[in-house]
Amino acid sequence: MLSMKDKVAIVTGAGSVGPGWGNGKATATLLARQGASVFLVDINQAAAEETRQIIEGEGGSCAVHRCDMLVAAEVQEMVQACLDRFKRIDILVNNVGGSAPGDPVTMTEEVWDRQIDMNLKTVFLGCKYVLPVMEAQGKGAIVNLSSVAGLRNDGHGGRVHVGYSASKAAVIQFTRSTAGAYVKKGIRCNTVVPGLMHTPLVEYRLARTVAGNDAAALIASRNARTPMGRMGTAWDVAHAVLFLASDEANYITGTEIIVDGGLILASP
Repeated sequence: MLSMKDKVAIVTGAGSVGPGWGNGKATATLLARQGASVFLVDINQAAAEETRQIIEGEGGSCAVHRCDMLVAAEVQEMVQACLDRFKRIDILVNNVGGSAPGDPVTMTEEVWDRQIDMNLKTVFLGCKYVLPVMEAQGKGAIVNLSSVAGLRNDGHGGRVHVGYSASKAAVIQFTRSTAGAYVKKGIRCNTVVPGLMHTPLVEYRLARTVAGNDAAALIASRNARTPMGRMGTAWDVAHAVLFLASDEANYITGTEIIVDGGLILASP
């Protein structure tokens, strides 16, 4: 069930910003546990090496490749490096992203451009160079990571991040459009849409940038805002990715799985 045996998966953002399990780290580890050979891609090679140590320590197969997913030449080189190492690419998980606060007036043009690039261009470039490989194989599965910020009014959380919301909404439509373009070529494209997740990002980035270094207060607030009464974890995201990447989901394309503990249900 949900076996990844003999499959090769690229996971971008496969490291973590701090100790613990980020979405990419958990996803890469879970895919490896299910039998995949995983190509661990991250701009922070040391972070990806931590994931490699976990996977190899459990007897899994993987390789690390440092890549800036904003640079087309590096992405193209990364895809070729994966082919050189593992000979094929069955799965692509586009997991690179990040948020910055601001409305259209307060956000600088530079921050806006960075948000669009980090959250959308990285997905575009990953697909641009992997899709021809999958088309030649006649089969493949792509899973892109979005956010509930792309589906709901982010102002309900007391923090407006218009660039993040716009780019994550665009990821959903990009995925649907790509799915339609490649549906007859054996390639499936779907999106996982996480809600408020308790990953190292909370303690090591958000606590500093939006919570005045009060991680405990931030965690309590995020738990309270979720109808289930708690944030999700990176493993909740990873299991959704695993399903969409698996052969059990071979009749599913151009859609989304929302992993949010009911957050969307509570939105006006």
